[in-house]
Amino acid sequence: MGYTLCVIGCGTMGIAIISGVIASLQSRDAPYPVPKWESHTPGTSTPTADTPDPSLPSFFIATVTRSDSAKKLQQTFRLLGGIGPSVQVVIGQNVAAAQQADVVILCCKPNQAYTILKENGMQEALSGKLLISILAGVTIAQLRELVPPTTKIVRAMPNTPCRIREGMTVVSNLPLSDTDEAELDRSIILKIFSSIGRCRFLDEKHFDACTALSGSGPAFACIFLEAMADGGVMMGLPRAEALELAAQTLQGAARMVLQAGTHPAQIKDSVTTPGGCTIAGLLAMEDGKVRSTIARAIQIATERASELGQPSKK
Repeated sequence: MGYTLCVIGCGTMGIAIISGVIASLQSRDAPYPVPKWESHTPGTSTPTADTPDPSLPSFFIATVTRSDSAKKLQQTFRLLGGIGPSVQVVIGQNVAAAQQADVVILCCKPNQAYTILKENGMQEALSGKLLISILAGVTIAQLRELVPPTTKIVRAMPNTPCRIREGMTVVSNLPLSDTDEAELDRSIILKIFSSIGRCRFLDEKHFDACTALSGSGPAFACIFLEAMADGGVMMGLPRAEALELAAQTLQGAARMVLQAGTHPAQIKDSVTTPGGCTIAGLLAMEDGKVRSTIARAIQIATERASELGQPSKK
């Protein structure tokens, strides 16, 4: 029998997490599971259906604040099939949901954390439980002031591609411990996030940069993708084909980096022949300061991420 997973403030990312985990569980139960193009996280694997695993969730609760949001979530989870329709969607019952849960994922907006965690009864509801926060800019130290000392807190930063189980999640390092409970917590975290993409543990000091790079990164990548497609259209390609070519090209290059461990510069140099069209295009990009602009975007987004969980300045 698995545990109950509660997502408080189940918006876009909460839906992505629940949907991804459910899809992973359904794939696990399939008679002929379809392998992904790579393993998610070295050292982890999806258990087979006949292997009982206490680190896998068996029941889901999602909380929202509006009835229209609840209806949309119910429809979304129904369409997942399998155990999707069994996801319990509740309106404004954060404390009751946390009481029923074994593991709580906090997915609300950063400025709502204080209100939610200070609700009457929330302290008792979170006592001794694992609390996973995906709030950008809200530190573990800040959360520690809002929950009981027995609550186990970790930060996680997943990104939008976890919807299709191609996400990148960074999780704060757990305190060093050899206990079975600590090992179970680590396994729970890995099973949640490696089931929807890659998962890495890093020190919390890196989280603002991770928020910018992998959290905001899909938006930055899509700007580049769209620009490539626009260039193709400018030179006469149909829009649909231009977009397909650009998307598959970026995906292929990324897989070469991840699968083969090839450095991006090696890939670039292997394509760039003397006096050819690639070097001409690269020089045009350098003229436009594309490289430094992208790097600066990560810098600015990192600085903004560090401000999100802080009190508003009057």
